[in-house]
Amino acid sequence: MSHSLPSSTDPWYRSVSKYEWLVLIIASAGWIFDVYEGQIFNLTRNQLLQEILGVEPGHPDLTKWGDRLLGVFLVGGTFGGILFGSLADKYGRRPIMIITILMYSLFSGLTYFADSLNHVLWLRFLVAMGIGGEWAVAAALVAEVFPTKARAQAAGIFHASSVIGTSLATMAAIVVGSGWRYAYLIGVIPALLIVWVRISVKEPESWKRMQRNPSLPRGSLKELFCTPEWCKHAIGAILLGAIGLGTFWAVGVAGQDLAHQRMLNDGVPEKEAIERAKFAYGIVQTLGGGIGLLLFGPLSARIGRRKTFVFFHLGAALIVPITCYLPTSYGMLLAILPVFGFFTLGMHAGYAVYFPELFPNRLRATGASVGFNGGRLLAFAVLWYLAPALKHRMGLPDALSILAILFLFGAALMAFLPETRNQELPS
Repeated sequence: MSHSLPSSTDPWYRSVSKYEWLVLIIASAGWIFDVYEGQIFNLTRNQLLQEILGVEPGHPDLTKWGDRLLGVFLVGGTFGGILFGSLADKYGRRPIMIITILMYSLFSGLTYFADSLNHVLWLRFLVAMGIGGEWAVAAALVAEVFPTKARAQAAGIFHASSVIGTSLATMAAIVVGSGWRYAYLIGVIPALLIVWVRISVKEPESWKRMQRNPSLPRGSLKELFCTPEWCKHAIGAILLGAIGLGTFWAVGVAGQDLAHQRMLNDGVPEKEAIERAKFAYGIVQTLGGGIGLLLFGPLSARIGRRKTFVFFHLGAALIVPITCYLPTSYGMLLAILPVFGFFTLGMHAGYAVYFPELFPNRLRATGASVGFNGGRLLAFAVLWYLAPALKHRMGLPDALSILAILFLFGAALMAFLPETRNQELPS
């Protein structure tokens, strides 16, 4: 799609067309429901696992299998993301977006009928496959449709819409209470989005041009990893994604556990502590996270992608131990959780901004997906082995503070990746 060149003094949104806004809205809607499907397990897992495992509140198996099922979710996202990202480069953004939305909607709804740990495990794996694929397609679509000046801001808004999904999941979890099955049944609703996608979304012009040249390999993992430049970018994106996703699921979502533990220490009854912890995480912490996600785009447009990633990683490494040890009351914890969310979640908008900029048209969805979802596979090791081991051997604050060291590696990693600010997408 061609764009007239805007003046350097014009606001970024002045060059955006109605169709481009429509694409952003549709991509964001898909991502909102992606996040709902992912977060609803985090918010209902105690009630779900108590029923499925037949154990009492506080049983150590709840933490062990909660982390492991999140790990399974990351593996599912990896396989789905890489598969559907490659298919989107080969066959187009629109049809693969439709398939992935249908996939995560259907298998989320089927969780209503789960009555064993194996049922939950496989359904979460299949839901994650759809989610991983949909993100890759939507991120590539937004990057390709928006003009260079508006790309970072649009991608940041796209990823920031995740907080709406978290808030919807929180409200659903609070409303259904112990009736966790109904929260998953609600997850069928996104299937209606397919009609809108089918009617409104067109393939980007850059993808159409690529399609006219059948000699170009599209969505080729071999080309991605055998071409030195693309391989370097892919490995860097995988490592960056692994740090952000591993710490999010092992550290970021633990804001709920910190709030729950704080209230139990203050003598709050278990049932009330669970519900108030959902609010602390799903509303208070997520509000700060949403602000971080929204600010990543404008900040990276001003100072560059690399410096913005460093800022968020260093801030996260600092705020985690502060959140773990400083609060002496639930009110004080509530005051800190938005800052905790700002830094631990805000960097994730950078994946939607940065990863599509690292790869050419024929590899864009594949490369972005390999970065985001390949990072999930490495993050799986954090959730399956490292996080449960640390949380079992020491208190939650100590475990989270040790895991926060991973953020320092994320900051250091940016020294080895290119700056893409104000550059056209690779062709």
